[in-house]
Amino acid sequence: MTAPRTPSPDPRKVFGRLSLPERTFVTDALRTETVGGVLLLLAAVTALVWANVPALHDSYESVSHFHFGIGALGLDLSVAHWAADGLLAIFFFVAGIELKRELVAGDLRDPKAAALPVVAALCGMAVPALVYTFTNVAGGGSLAGWAVPTATDIAFALAVLAVIGTSLPSALRAFLLTLAVVDDLFAILIIAVFFTDDLNFAALGGAVAGLAVFWLLLRKGVRGWYVYIPLALVVWGLMYNSGIHATIAGVAMGLMLRCHRREGEEHSPGEHIEHLVRPLSAGLAVPLFALFSAGVTVSGGALADVFTQPETLGVVLGLVVGKTLGIFGGTWLTARFTRASLSDDLAWADVFAVATLAGIGFTVSLLIGELAFEGNAAMTDSVKAAVLVGSLIATALAAVLLKIRNAKYRRLTEEEERDEDLNQVPDIYEQDDPAYHLRMAEIHERKAAEHRRLAREKAAERDGLAEVPGRTGEDHDGPA
Repeated sequence: MTAPRTPSPDPRKVFGRLSLPERTFVTDALRTETVGGVLLLLAAVTALVWANVPALHDSYESVSHFHFGIGALGLDLSVAHWAADGLLAIFFFVAGIELKRELVAGDLRDPKAAALPVVAALCGMAVPALVYTFTNVAGGGSLAGWAVPTATDIAFALAVLAVIGTSLPSALRAFLLTLAVVDDLFAILIIAVFFTDDLNFAALGGAVAGLAVFWLLLRKGVRGWYVYIPLALVVWGLMYNSGIHATIAGVAMGLMLRCHRREGEEHSPGEHIEHLVRPLSAGLAVPLFALFSAGVTVSGGALADVFTQPETLGVVLGLVVGKTLGIFGGTWLTARFTRASLSDDLAWADVFAVATLAGIGFTVSLLIGELAFEGNAAMTDSVKAAVLVGSLIATALAAVLLKIRNAKYRRLTEEEERDEDLNQVPDIYEQDDPAYHLRMAEIHERKAAEHRRLAREKAAERDGLAEVPGRTGEDHDGPA
């Protein structure tokens, strides 16, 4: 006889329920990003209208190319240039804080939990790059734009969710947010490695020294915006003049902030600063960048050219096909080889829909498009148009796929948010707490007592009516 087999442990769930602190953080972060995404959408539409109405086109060009700044410091830049290099540094600063928090307090601190979003993000960047490369090798186009379709715009994606009214479960929303954070990290690395031509080592050395001072001040516990903001501006200016894209300074400073809480702290310094700066990033910096980057001339011929030029076709296919297949494939392979199973409440169709949503590339894609085809204004505008077209197609596909399951998502969200004992903690997180069940028992006992009282009153009323003379149904002497 063979010995009885020991039951194997339940496989790890993919997209299982978040912990309550993580769910609270994700909810707060996504609320700000959603509002920012709506503003981003409005800014993009404004830019397209401003650039395509004949009476307004010249004014758009004049404002975009208006120069101001300090020429002696190498900072006499156009408005569009300030938006791309200056305002986006705030966006990447927040991205750096998000990444640091994920590494020390979020999902990425556990290598097993981090494997899924990291592999999905890497596949979601590698496959679009391959799709672009194959398209341009076959069509004889330029390979310079291979990185354009690799980035996901989380704010735009969440704005789409807000518009179509989809109530994604928190686990899928957290996956989308973490995916975008990892995506931003690798986009920053791509910009730093592949789009840096000539280095000014003196300026780079100054920027590194400034970052060292920034780190030292943080370690010493020095406080005061009047110390850090001037220092950040100096570091940014030196980084810009070094030849490395200035947004790298933003992410470097974000990564230096402490994002774990010490005893007695309600929020870590990183969380506190992110809470202050995120609205500035999502509500001002990114929309203004979109306003001066998305203003491309759109016509029937220009849209048709998007599907005939290999460079622009590669961008569209990379965003729509490459992103979807890369993220979905990376997620499935990770689950397959780690023997993880999908959460009981979800299906692989839900993962595919989220992967399609990640095909919305806007902010970073537009930035990389400008860097990839710098000096070629016509191709830059064509690539921007391709980013817009690809993002719109991904939006339409995601809207259809998510709407099909929207009723299911709504039930899951209602279950996650139910709080019958009114203690500000969703009931689903209290199932193992004896105090919760005692509170619910008291609530149900009060309800039962109330129903018994009502039953007695109604029975008494009914019996009283039955005893009133002339109401028995046998007395017909009264008037008709």
